Amino acid sequence: MIHVMGYAAKEAKASLTPFSFERRDLLDHDVMIDIQYCGICHTDIHQVNNEWGRSIYPMVPGHEIVGNVSHVGSQVTRFKVGDKVGVGCFVDSCRNCHACRQGIEQYCSNVLTTYNGIEKDGKTATQGGYSNKIVVDENYILRMPDNLAPERAAPLLCAGITLYSPLIHWKAGPGKKVAIIGLGGLGHIGVKIAHALGAEITVLSHSLKKQEDAKKMGAHNFYATSNPKTFEKFEGYFDIIVNTVSTDLNLSQYLNLLKLDGTMVIVGAPEKDAQVSAQSLISARRNLAGSLIGGINETQEMLNFCSKHDIACDVELIPIQKVNEAYGRILDSDVRYRFVIDLNSLGKM
Repeated sequence: MIHVMGYAAKEAKASLTPFSFERRDLLDHDVMIDIQYCGICHTDIHQVNNEWGRSIYPMVPGHEIVGNVSHVGSQVTRFKVGDKVGVGCFVDSCRNCHACRQGIEQYCSNVLTTYNGIEKDGKTATQGGYSNKIVVDENYILRMPDNLAPERAAPLLCAGITLYSPLIHWKAGPGKKVAIIGLGGLGHIGVKIAHALGAEITVLSHSLKKQEDAKKMGAHNFYATSNPKTFEKFEGYFDIIVNTVSTDLNLSQYLNLLKLDGTMVIVGAPEKDAQVSAQSLISARRNLAGSLIGGINETQEMLNFCSKHDIACDVELIPIQKVNEAYGRILDSDVRYRFVIDLNSLGKM
C-alpha cells in the first residue's frame, strides 16, 4: 500500500483536518500521480456537508487534480514518468454499458467518482485530490496542455467540462444567442468557452458588480436579474441558457427568455427541486435539460480546445491549511473565480 497525506472531513459539516491514509499498490494499468494542484468545487462543500445524503466519511474531497506521473504499472502504454496529467470527477466506470460504449461514461450507472465512491472491491472508499498522491487507471487520466499554467488549468477538469459539454451539445456558435446565469466558478469559464465558439454571450447576474470582469472575458452583454426590466428586455431572445447557479431560482421566469425551440440547461445542483410552469414550456416549444460534466474523450477535447484558445480559469491559489476558510468564502461568493489548493503546502503539515 502507498502512504498518502491529505485533508479530510471526519463527519458531516466538520472542518477538514490533516489525514493519513493508504492508496492501493499499482495494478498493471495504474498510474501514480504526485499531485501539484487541486481545485475546490462547490460539489466538495455539498459532499462534505452531506447535503445530498450519500456522503462517506472520512472524506478527502477534490476532483480537479493536476500533477506529474511518478510511477506506472507494468502494462501502461498511454503515459510515462514525468508527464503532466489530470484527473477529473471520476476514475472508473463499468466500461460495458451503453453510456460507456458511447464515450459518455459520466452517465454510467456504475461510474466510480474520484472521491466519495466505493472501489470495485466493494469496501474501499475512493479519496480525492486534497492529498499528495493518487493512483488511477490510465484510461481515466487526461493529458494536460503544456501552454496552460497547471494551477489555472486544474478547474477545467470539472468547471471547464461542465460548461463545454452542454455548449457543444446544444451547438453554441456563430449566430447563437447564449445566456449564462451566474458569473462564478462555472459561469466565468462558460463565458470564455462560449466566446471562443463565436456565440453572442449575455451574463445574467443578481447585480452588476462583476460586469467589468465579464466583458473582459468576452461577454457582449451583462444584465442584473434584480432589475425586473431585464426579464422584459430579453423575453423570447435566447437560443441557449446555461444555469450555473446552485441557488433556488424561478426557472419559469428564465424559461420565458428562450425563443421558439430554445433550451435551458441546468448544470448547477440546488438543494431543493424547482417548480416549473408548464405554460412557460409549451408556449414556445421550449426545452428544459440537464448536463453532467463529460466523458474522458470529450474532456480531453475540451482541454485541447482551451489550449488552442488560451483559455484557463481565474483562480486564487491557497495552501491546504486555508481550505476551511476558502469554503466559507465560497459560500459568501467571495472568490474570483475558483480556489485552487497548492499541494506543496502539505509538506508544512
